[in-house]
Amino acid sequence: MTKSCLVIAGEKSGEDHFLSLLPGLKASCPDIDFWGVGGDEMKQKGVALKYHLKEFSSWGYTEVISKIPFYLKALKEIEDECLKRKTQSAILIDFQDFNLKLAQRLQKKGVKIFYYVAPQAWAWKGWRGKKIARAVHSLFVILPFEKKWFLDRGVERVFSVNHPLWKTHQDHFPLIQEKKSKPINPEKIKILLLPGSRKSEVEMLLPEFREALKYLGKDYKFEVSMVRARHLPKELYGKIEEYVDCEYTDDQLGQAFLENDLALAASGTVTLTCALYAVPTIVSYKTSLLNEYLFYTFVQYRGPISLANLIFNKMVFPEFLAERASGYNLYQQLKAWLSDMNQLQELRTELLKTQSLISGEMQTAGEYIGEKINSDT
Repeated sequence: MTKSCLVIAGEKSGEDHFLSLLPGLKASCPDIDFWGVGGDEMKQKGVALKYHLKEFSSWGYTEVISKIPFYLKALKEIEDECLKRKTQSAILIDFQDFNLKLAQRLQKKGVKIFYYVAPQAWAWKGWRGKKIARAVHSLFVILPFEKKWFLDRGVERVFSVNHPLWKTHQDHFPLIQEKKSKPINPEKIKILLLPGSRKSEVEMLLPEFREALKYLGKDYKFEVSMVRARHLPKELYGKIEEYVDCEYTDDQLGQAFLENDLALAASGTVTLTCALYAVPTIVSYKTSLLNEYLFYTFVQYRGPISLANLIFNKMVFPEFLAERASGYNLYQQLKAWLSDMNQLQELRTELLKTQSLISGEMQTAGEYIGEKINSDT
């Protein structure tokens, strides 16, 4: 009988993670039927979608809260579909609030849970470590310190895997080492703007980026490049076009990082890519006042938010959050960097360690998961 496997990729990054697993899964378990939540690329690869990830993804506490009825309905429907299909295994990717609840439900039904990209329980809700230990068969982590953290909390099978960025950008590693080992040319400073991939991010951050460049232009000469998300309307970027000398689309990130010296970036996975390409980056995050209130009221975590800082376990990138993410503050940090080029080069040298920090004991978990799907243990 053909086996079926549930996959939950509630965001685009989750879909990318699954696609990186798929070759190994197919090699170890060629006849398996995948179904669940994902995007167009997963559908093209033969995954039967119960929900499209566009229905699932949300940003900020207020949007999550408004979608609670939808998520509760989806939990029940996916659980029922598992019983209908007699699904015996599930690959749950990130998307922690939904996936942890689903994992607990399905584990009680005898479904074998493989959780890929561990929930950041260490940051938000440490008690979840014990829940994960009871619910998952195998847990896969991409941050260096996470394996020990989860093992200490009773998760029996924890594997560190290469961060997906490692595989995506490994062909550029020799060129990164060559280019970023050389000093920045102070007569031709190149600044890259990364305002994010969500409309709300771009609307909130671009005016602050613009103000920072306006201030900086009084002291320094520089060139400005920007990465524009292809799915967002071009007019969203209109107010900063007078400052932009070169524009990249979001499928040209490697080229953008190789050709620029510094970056202003929205918080997100892209900040780790900045570190991987040894691009000193100022990280910014702004959201609605209600989201800020909910965060500071209900979340105890007060550590760094950018992946680069988490992986290095120190503040390699300055972070400006909420009201501190102002154009003037960003300008002051840019000015501090550019007034001490030796310190800036030392930071670039430190960032060259990122390649080794995001490599794990497994290049891919696909083969392992496929073998376990076929086994009884």
